Amino acid sequence: MARKGILSTALSSPAASAPGPKPKMMPRGAVGALQSSLSKLQESAVQEIDPALIDDAGYEDRLGIDGAAQNQLIESLQTYGQQVPVLLRPHPKAPGRFEIVYGRRRLKALRELGLPVKAMVRQLDDHALVMAQGQENTSRLDLSFIEKASFAAQLQEDGYDRPTIAAALSIDLPMVSRMLKVGTAFSLPFLRLIGSAPGIGRDRWMTLVKLFEDPGARGRAVAYSNTPDFLTHDSDGRFEAVLKRAQDAHTAAKPAPAPAPAKQRPLPGRNGAAVAGIKTTAKGITLTISGKDAPGFDAWFDTHAEEIMAELHGRWQQDQPEQPED
Repeated sequence: MARKGILSTALSSPAASAPGPKPKMMPRGAVGALQSSLSKLQESAVQEIDPALIDDAGYEDRLGIDGAAQNQLIESLQTYGQQVPVLLRPHPKAPGRFEIVYGRRRLKALRELGLPVKAMVRQLDDHALVMAQGQENTSRLDLSFIEKASFAAQLQEDGYDRPTIAAALSIDLPMVSRMLKVGTAFSLPFLRLIGSAPGIGRDRWMTLVKLFEDPGARGRAVAYSNTPDFLTHDSDGRFEAVLKRAQDAHTAAKPAPAPAPAKQRPLPGRNGAAVAGIKTTAKGITLTISGKDAPGFDAWFDTHAEEIMAELHGRWQQDQPEQPED
């Protein structure tokens, strides 16, 4: 009982019931700054992510993967580990998942090896994703002209203006125009079939663009790109093969030269001088009597044309072989 009384007294005493000092609240600005600092630390930190949680995103910046180069990358990762992290962003529609911004070849190789992916994870909207992917592309020396041109064309198709494309690829506006002229001339599936064509520059691609303006040239080239023989070439060879088919079609489409007009040969009179001219074509014979060569003969011939023709026709009939009677 005594203990209960002491406890009751203690609980009801002013000292026990008096509120203690309130904890100090951090100013709102400081909270925001702290959260921002933590986010930046998290973004700069390299994390290990299960590759099964990573989805594709952004735009296609590689037109196929070179098998030999990919095997070398796999061997390097297997021997030395992943030295350079990929860049991811949280999936905007699937919590707990991520989207790849750049590092697709490394991701593919690590998937094949069954290894986790070392990655930096950043909060990026679609515009920031494009800029990050484009800036990464410009720092890589192994991207070919057609891969950059195709990347620019994909951005334009999705509504990005030319200044944004120029900033993403770190190029000027005239170069954007030149790249788009090539990148928009070919479908993405067709470019995937050819591949990166690392040895083919802008001038050769422009030649193919011009040839593809002819539907016949385009049709023959695209048809050949779907044959088994096409796949026996490397990427540069596939471009050359397509170019050759387009040039063949372009040559075949040219109209055949018109046959030279038939020449008129002179017909001499009794004195050996030409008194008329005759021209033979597929449609028949044309007889010309000029009043200049034999003055008056043209008028005389016109008067006696029916009897002259009847006599000539009769002579022709006499020259025909006799037909046997039934």
